[in-house]
Amino acid sequence: MSTPTSPEGSKAEAPAEIHELAQQRTTARTEKDWGRSDELRDAIAESGWIIRDTPDGYTLAPAPPYVVCKDSVELSKLPIVTGMDAVVGIVVDGWGDDLVTCVEALVAHTSATVLLLDNASDAGLVVHELSKKHPGRVIERHIERALGWSAATVALMSAHDSRIHLAMDPSSVVTGDAITPLVTAVGQDIAGSTVVGAGWQGADVDVDDAWRQVSAAGPGEVDILLGYLMAVDREFGLAHPPHPKAAFYRNADLEWSLIMRVAGGTLVVPTKDLPVHQDRHHGYHDSDPDVRDRESRKTYERILREFRGNAAVLHTRS
Repeated sequence: MSTPTSPEGSKAEAPAEIHELAQQRTTARTEKDWGRSDELRDAIAESGWIIRDTPDGYTLAPAPPYVVCKDSVELSKLPIVTGMDAVVGIVVDGWGDDLVTCVEALVAHTSATVLLLDNASDAGLVVHELSKKHPGRVIERHIERALGWSAATVALMSAHDSRIHLAMDPSSVVTGDAITPLVTAVGQDIAGSTVVGAGWQGADVDVDDAWRQVSAAGPGEVDILLGYLMAVDREFGLAHPPHPKAAFYRNADLEWSLIMRVAGGTLVVPTKDLPVHQDRHHGYHDSDPDVRDRESRKTYERILREFRGNAAVLHTRS
């Protein structure tokens, strides 16, 4: 891990000695000397440059003005965020303008602490500037190699010790305090079962269609919470995390909901009137359609294999 000294996006050309280190690293990778390759990458980073591998070799860019972790292991070594009752965690995959809108609304309308994970995106500088603008309210994390949805969600939950973790997509925008009702709902007792998750939007499995689709549901107990904005008991969520193979968000929130229900947790939509709306959902509409469809299909097929026909996992229909 290194503390960069040059602005992100600078067009400065790397000096000859940095290119020499990069060439040595290319040789080490060709010889599959991964230890030496990592040492050289770290030496380049300590000199204020970031190397990225390309099909034609490598590129060098000035390191940004914030700490960038190499992987989830290094990310886990950062100081834990403490002393908060609830933390909103946002996985940042790009779309910096939307992120600003989302975070500024949270700061204006709620008392939430916001934890941003720059998931090897092009919005790292936006994340950094939001953290500088709102010290103590907005906390930044940056990672060099993008994590899948499950791993990123677990990384955010693991980065603080708060009672409640709220997963939020940056396309969701609050217009009032939408956080308190969700936080308040988690931990309540419903017919002898503890609420472990509460969300802005929920859904029920369509059992009459052999679990092939879900339909909007709530307020009240639901089978599924949608990940646009959902609160979970953090310890319960870490004990029963999203499936590790859930690389893309779509259907992964459905799967995680069923995992938590199998573990005995109750999920609710506390009210139909939370002050939230959704802007363009770039994570769906503007992601690579081949990756989106492939990963979403894999997750839903896994849901059907693991849960279809198990009525006990669903809430009681009235």
